[in-house]
Amino acid sequence: MVVGLRQFTARAGYGAGEPVLDTDSGEELVHVQPSVSVALGNRAPESPGTLYITTKQVVWLSDVDRAKGYAVDFLSLSLHAVSRDPEAYPSPCIYTQIETEADEDESEDLDSENNEALDLSKVTEMRLIPSDASHLDTLFRMLSECAELNPEPIEEGEEGHNWVFSADQLEDEQGEDDDSEWHFSHNPENSIGHSNGNHDLAQTVLELQINDQRFEDAEEMDQDSSHLH
Repeated sequence: MVVGLRQFTARAGYGAGEPVLDTDSGEELVHVQPSVSVALGNRAPESPGTLYITTKQVVWLSDVDRAKGYAVDFLSLSLHAVSRDPEAYPSPCIYTQIETEADEDESEDLDSENNEALDLSKVTEMRLIPSDASHLDTLFRMLSECAELNPEPIEEGEEGHNWVFSADQLEDEQGEDDDSEWHFSHNPENSIGHSNGNHDLAQTVLELQINDQRFEDAEEMDQDSSHLH
């Protein structure tokens, strides 16, 4: 069942507090990032708050309003990626797509900041904007690791697709076919996108390196031919 974005107000402690986790189901806190703003759809960013990444969900809590907070389960978080292009968004951020049960025609219109009655269940995009952009890579890595802990359930009769491979798997695949023209980059620092579970491959950003020996052979033949003349 797709839950989507939801309001989160369960806090413990004094001041801004911390989110109350479902420890009975094994939920654990993985990463805490202060000074993060959140922007829903095309709305202006909220005042800075604190981002909590757990083994089950992503939680954002406002630092100034104890009654304001948002959460989304990893099963509803279909894609997350690092965005540093100022033409795409003015501030460097983590861009996320959220699955909802609403039809496209029923999607919430978030263009107007005057739309006070915001239906969180229809929000399909969320941006996490840290005050310090140098934290983006760490946030992306934490989100990717926790997303892999929450694979999308495979319904009976469906074949699962896992677009996340370990380095050992890739080495085994390439060891069986050393003449393969396609090679995956093993450098995790080059990753710019991650798709969780069984989603359209078009949403998954893969980095491929083309190693086509045929072009190199052709160049060598041309050079040999020029020497003969």
